[in-house]
Amino acid sequence: MTATAVDFWFDPLCPFAWITSRTVLEVEKVRDVEVTWHIMSLAYLNQDKDIPDDYRELLKDAWQPVRVAMAVEQEHGQEALAKVYTAMGERKHTQGAEKLDRDLIVGALEDAGLDTSLADAMDDSSYDEAIKKSHHEGMDQVGYEVGTPCIAIDGNAFFGPVLTKIARGEEAGTIWDAAVTLSAYPDFFELKRSRNRELDFS
Repeated sequence: MTATAVDFWFDPLCPFAWITSRTVLEVEKVRDVEVTWHIMSLAYLNQDKDIPDDYRELLKDAWQPVRVAMAVEQEHGQEALAKVYTAMGERKHTQGAEKLDRDLIVGALEDAGLDTSLADAMDDSSYDEAIKKSHHEGMDQVGYEVGTPCIAIDGNAFFGPVLTKIARGEEAGTIWDAAVTLSAYPDFFELKRSRNRELDFS
């Protein structure tokens, strides 16, 4: 039986995408799914939007990690992209690094077993067109009022699920089953409530 194709768009900066991505890795253990990772850019998404000054400041250097991620994907493929995303996320979100700066990215490349010279892509805008193309392949399916995580399952795309903690084991599978069911219904639009818990990256 062929595994269900799952496409996941992420920006390494986003803590919500990180939590959902780790949950999806748990889903791979308990459901027959196969994830393909794709890059989107919060900096690109928000470049012409009226956003708070503190968020704009946060996004000031947000092109840098996605450029490195794109360089990794172009030179080494999907498996390496998944590894470097995991390494960046472990350092940024799990360990609580303040910024996705050069030191963090170099360390993440080392953790992923990749050449640290790939960090030079941080300041190389030649990767931006490929990033925008990847970004549009995901975001054009869900609209631009949302961000990441953006997931497509057999052609049904949606934003979310947004979680405050990584779901593990069969709990992740149950959440996934619900998301798949809702996403497959053509008239489903939104299910939402205010966040009442702090993010937990454990």
